[in-house]
Amino acid sequence: MPDRTAQIEPVAIEPERYELTAPPAYRFAVDRRDFIGLLGGGLLVVFSAGAQESGRGRRSEALPQELDAWLHIGEDGAVSLCTGKTEVGQNIRTSLSQAAAEELHCPIASIKLVMADTALVPYDMGTFGSRTTPTMAPQIRRAAATAREALLDLAAEKWNVDRAKLSIADGKIAGPGAATIGFGELTKGQKISKTIAPGVPVARPLSQSAPKVAAREFVTGQHKYTSDMTRPGMLYGRVLRPPAFGATLANLDASSLPGVTPAVTIVHEKNFVGVAAPDAQTAAAALRQIKAEWTREAVPPAAASGPGLYQYLKQTAEPGEPNVQGSVADGMAAADIKLEAAYTVAYIAHAPLEPRAALAEWDGGKLTVWTGSQVPFGVRSELASAFGIPDDRVRVIVPDTGAAYGGKHSGECAVEAARLAKAAGKPVKLVWTREEEFTWSYFRPAGLIEISSGVHRDGAITAWECHNYNSGGSALLGKYDIPNQRNAFHPAKSPLRQGSYRGLAATANHFAREVHIDELAHALKMDPLEFRLKNLKDDRLRAVLQAAAERFRWGQGQGIGIACGFEKNGYIATCAQVAVEEKRIRILRVVEAFDCGAVVNPDHLKNQIQGAIAMALGGALFEQIRFGDGQISNARFSQYRVPRFSDMPEIDVVLVDHPDLPSAGAGETPIVGLAPAVANAVFHLNGTRLRALPLEGGL
Repeated sequence: MPDRTAQIEPVAIEPERYELTAPPAYRFAVDRRDFIGLLGGGLLVVFSAGAQESGRGRRSEALPQELDAWLHIGEDGAVSLCTGKTEVGQNIRTSLSQAAAEELHCPIASIKLVMADTALVPYDMGTFGSRTTPTMAPQIRRAAATAREALLDLAAEKWNVDRAKLSIADGKIAGPGAATIGFGELTKGQKISKTIAPGVPVARPLSQSAPKVAAREFVTGQHKYTSDMTRPGMLYGRVLRPPAFGATLANLDASSLPGVTPAVTIVHEKNFVGVAAPDAQTAAAALRQIKAEWTREAVPPAAASGPGLYQYLKQTAEPGEPNVQGSVADGMAAADIKLEAAYTVAYIAHAPLEPRAALAEWDGGKLTVWTGSQVPFGVRSELASAFGIPDDRVRVIVPDTGAAYGGKHSGECAVEAARLAKAAGKPVKLVWTREEEFTWSYFRPAGLIEISSGVHRDGAITAWECHNYNSGGSALLGKYDIPNQRNAFHPAKSPLRQGSYRGLAATANHFAREVHIDELAHALKMDPLEFRLKNLKDDRLRAVLQAAAERFRWGQGQGIGIACGFEKNGYIATCAQVAVEEKRIRILRVVEAFDCGAVVNPDHLKNQIQGAIAMALGGALFEQIRFGDGQISNARFSQYRVPRFSDMPEIDVVLVDHPDLPSAGAGETPIVGLAPAVANAVFHLNGTRLRALPLEGGL
């Protein structure tokens, strides 16, 4: 048998650490003009400088000076709109289409969104941080508004009438008498290009519900995810994984592989070992035939799930840079009651319905990869770096993806599939197993949060000191009116790979803060809602608290708890009622009030909030990654419990609409209030104060 082992230049990739930076202007692998040529004549709208979200790092809003982005109205009246955002279940395909349709006064069905194809769409940092609605939707509105104004100008010129006498509705322009003309008919035979003017007038969101775009494809199983895709001559890949974290490949024996099939390709480069075979079963069988020996580093016993983990995080933490207001010492001196407490949150997995998957295909020196990702341009950069080729020779296409919410910011699966495809000389599809997804993806960080506080007997909080070890700084600084504060986040040496998760660290910090606030209220023998309102001046946070409490009928019944929060310019308040049965918490009812500024699509916003609450149930009650000695011990759904239908409470959502304010994203903030509200409800029910997530571990 000829040698089928391929050697590839080594590359060290740390996907969770890459910076998402805006590249210089370049020609797309599929030239923009070729794409427009395929669309035919019509009206083309090009974004001006400053129209696209990008910059250095995820928090930057700096903008490049040269951009290629567009909206195109074809001769058939169809509107093609390009965006680098990805659809990962949050339904932005609908909300962005809705924004364009509202500005163009046309049916939403006539909008076609071209999304997350690095060869066709403008550069975009990625889909994260609840930034699509506040940043991309206004850009799309400006593009659509520019097109609308241009269409009115064309119609006025065609009919030789005053433009003010024209109206536009349902994808048509109405003129003198009963004359009407469709968008496509108006632009037919012309090639018109417009640049967005800075002051183009845009409408406020109409706050009306629209059906999910392509909903039938999803509910009938017609939608194609990456794992469903095929290419001519495609092979199936599998990758050999180490037996534990920190293990290094010492010796590899694939001598028995010819007994499986000569059609199997082996790829071995340092620690990377993979196979590509004509079918998935053969690939799995070939992988089992490979004998590997590994060496591994010793793992500190404290760096395991259990009581020692949190002290390990604190002991390995960096000093951090505190945010200081006033004097905590003075505030403590003025306090009548002082309180100290520690709160912990466990590592949890993203557990997406769709594990990581990628299909890679080489064509000469060009690479195309289909993969589920939140950062298509980030994955493109990883691929280009891994194979030492320019970015414009790599094309990443992201089909609408089966869940992510922070879990798919890295492109390791894409790189693995591309390695296998390059060695085999054929397209290769790689789909991670559920065990691989649970073990080798990254987790929501575990954390220890220590809070010291002081309060005056009249209910005014006089001092607050909070230290977060490892879980993150998002929403660390609260909105309570406390004159003397010290808050600090301390990065630590995490024993597990960790990264973004829906809401980032806001869930951990709200859990600790809102439970501690409840403890202060109890120490004062003061109603928890009254205590919060006394110490809050923020009008929007007060409003959601009052709205949730009113709908919940706060104060009635047993086992009730309340919490409030904020993140990404959204404000939430959550009320919960619980029952405790043996060692299980049953959530009976949840009311959540949410303020995200102007509401775009009420039905889908409620859906988003309900989904966040459902996802929050797991992290609040029972989700926890168990690990030790460098291994995950519950790396499958039979061992790692996620919320089930039987866990779902009655959910009532209250939308607090502010049509006069910009719309904020709703993908993350609604998740942060459930855990503290439930913990506070358990205390109200039976006096058990739970300070650790998941809560059921403390019963």
